[in-house]
Formats: sequence, structure tokens, C-alpha cells
Amino acid sequence: MSEDRKLYNEQYLQIMAEFDSLPDMSCNRIELIKDLAVEMNYKTIGLANCVMFTRETKVIKTYLEKEFNVYSVNCKHGRLKRAELLANGDASIICNPAGQAEFLTSKKCDLNISIGLCVGHDMIFNDQSKAPVTTLFTKDFTNNNNPAKAVNDINQRS
Repeated sequence: MSEDRKLYNEQYLQIMAEFDSLPDMSCNRIELIKDLAVEMNYKTIGLANCVMFTRETKVIKTYLEKEFNVYSVNCKHGRLKRAELLANGDASIICNPAGQAEFLTSKKCDLNISIGLCVGHDMIFNDQSKAPVTTLFTKDFTNNNNPAKAVNDINQRS
């Protein structure tokens, strides 16, 4: 057995095999996530979103509910006050990525989808999630939520 193969547990190998066998690679990312979830026999999908992407999350939830139980939770879950978490915080509501992960874990999600979580918040959510996490899209304020454009911007400045 190669050294690299040892990096893959049974769940990882199943994900790799199922994705490798998906017949239609012309699908968009949402369709690919759905197809992989079907192939993996997932029943419950969690959506963790930034409040900026509430409308998009509702559309995705409606689409996925045709085949799965779907739970969504936005970043302000639990209405955690900044002062409760940060020593120098105020009374405003702060994002709660660990709380989002805990909520979706309580719903026994088989797969979680990250939708526009902030840098850092996505790291906490991914780390705390008990289910595998895939990122649907990321937040990028300057590039209309297309961080790939930043590569061109950086390249042009170099």
C-alpha cells in the first residue's frame, strides 16, 4: 500500500470513488454536490450560510429538499453578543460558526455545505463540523464573491 493511500479512511475512499464515477461532469457545482450526496446515500444536508446569502440559501434549500432533509442555519445563530465572546466587544450580534456546526450536528446532517462564510469563520465551522463540509461559494467583497478573480488582480499588480 502506498504511503498516500494510508491518508484515506473508508469514508474518504467512498467519496473519492463516488465522485470518480459520476457520469456527467457538465453539471454546475450545486448539481455535482446533489449528485454526490445521492451516490453517497446521504439523507440529511446542512446549509451554513452568511446572512448576506439568505436569498441564495433559500433557493438552494428548495432545490435540495426534493431529495433530502435539509436544515439551514445562518451565521447569527444563537444571537451571540460580541461582548459575550470577545473581551472588548459591544452589544452587537457576532457570527457564530461553532454554533452553526453544533446546530447541524444536532440535526445529524450527513453533509454540510458552507455558503459564503467569512474567512476564519469558515475555518472554525469546518473544524467543528462532524459531517464532511464542502464549500459552495466564498465571500469576496471586492470581486462580486468570485475570489478566483483576485488571482488575476494579484498577477496584474506583480
